[in-house]
Order: sequence, then C-alpha cells, then structure tokens
Amino acid sequence: MTDKPQAYVLCSNPRSGTTLLCNMLTQTGVAGRPDSFFGAQHLADWCAEWGIAEAVDPTDARFTEEYFAAMRREGQGGTALFGLRLMGPDLGSACAWLGRRHPGLPDDAARFAAAFGPVRFLYLRRADKLAEAVSWLRAEQSGLWHSRPDGSALEELPPAGTPGYDAAALTRRIAELQALDTAWPAWFDTNGIAPLRLNYEDLSKAPQKTLSQVLAFIGVDPGCAANIAPGTRKLADATSAAWIARYKAETGRA
Repeated sequence: MTDKPQAYVLCSNPRSGTTLLCNMLTQTGVAGRPDSFFGAQHLADWCAEWGIAEAVDPTDARFTEEYFAAMRREGQGGTALFGLRLMGPDLGSACAWLGRRHPGLPDDAARFAAAFGPVRFLYLRRADKLAEAVSWLRAEQSGLWHSRPDGSALEELPPAGTPGYDAAALTRRIAELQALDTAWPAWFDTNGIAPLRLNYEDLSKAPQKTLSQVLAFIGVDPGCAANIAPGTRKLADATSAAWIARYKAETGRA
C-alpha cells in the first residue's frame, strides 16, 4: 500500500450499512461519491442519468468506454478520489467486465488498478445474519430500502412479495448471505487483497469513528470525519425485533 490511492472499493452485501457509510463519505466533500455503479439492475438508470445513448451492453467495447468514463466522473464527485460500492451479488459480473476491458492481467486486483488507479479495498460485514435477513426481507416487502433522519424515504422501490413474517424466506436469505460472506474473503485471498475490515455493528454504534478509520485508510485526513452526521435512519423497529424473536423460537437458533 505504498502508492497513494486514487480510488477505493467498498465491498459488502445487502443490508450491511453501506448506504450509511457511502452517504457520510460523500458528505466529507473529499472522498468521492461512492455508489453501486456495477449493479446490474442499476445500469440502465445510470445511463439515463448520465446521458449515455448507447444500448446497455457490458460486452460492447464502445459502450464500456463511455460508461467507465461517466462512472469515473460520478464516483469522484469533483474530488481527487473515486469511490465505488461493490455488492456481493455483483462481484462476478463486475470482474468479468473488467476482465474484458483489461485482458492479460494476472488477477482482479490488477484489473481494478488498471481501471481506476492505485486502489484500496474496504470490507464491511454484518455479523448478525438473522437481523440482516430480516432487514432485507422487510425492505423487499415494503419497498422502503432507506430513509432520511427525518423519516422521509431516501430510496423506495415497488414492493415485492406478500407482506408479513415468512420463516422460509428468512432461511433462504440467511443462506444466501452466508454464502456471500464466504465468497468475499476467498476473493480477497485469491487476489492478494488486504482490505480494511469493518463491521456493521461498530458502524451503527459509532459512525463517525468508523468514518475516521476509513478516511485514514484511503489517504484522507481522518479529521474530515468531524461534524459529519449520519444521513440515514435505522429502519429496524418493534416488528423487526418480533420477527427475530419468533424465528429464534421456531428454529431453536440462538
């Protein structure tokens, strides 16, 4: 990690606090504007926002160059650093895309560096898989993924699925999250990446402290974390707690 970073990648999985951290990084005004630019479900929306008229086709070289240039501008947000959020479900497609753009390089770490310059990786993990699964399922069912501190919707999508407690769905989500949690460390090891390891529980309790750690790791004055307030509000409530207690009682899980 001798080269001064020009970019950072926040690696994580759904409902692990990435929106909170990305929002605070953006607020500093010196650490880019990280978002899920490789999210397959978001590509068309990004293209519309950035005025890219080409058909969305990550296998097309012309589209790729136009998209990457716009992604770089958006992720820098007028700062010297490019920020990227990369979620576990998008890891494979992102690496394949980078592989097509930068063939012949030895590994994914080298491809990220070729695309974005010297890069640092962060790994944000949530230890409580049941709470993570409950958060994920409730967001899908309600369509409310994130809210502002005043309670207004920050990110809202059409609801999916029948609202209500669903033990089978929670079990599936837990298994999926566990698999994603296993995949990240394996990918880091394969590519010789030593990320800054963070956890949701610490971020939730002391967001400014976590932000300070991140800024220091990506080469920014950690003092820039001062006076940065969380721009999101926790969605967990009494219903979330009731689902967790019921699932534990029904399955015998601690």
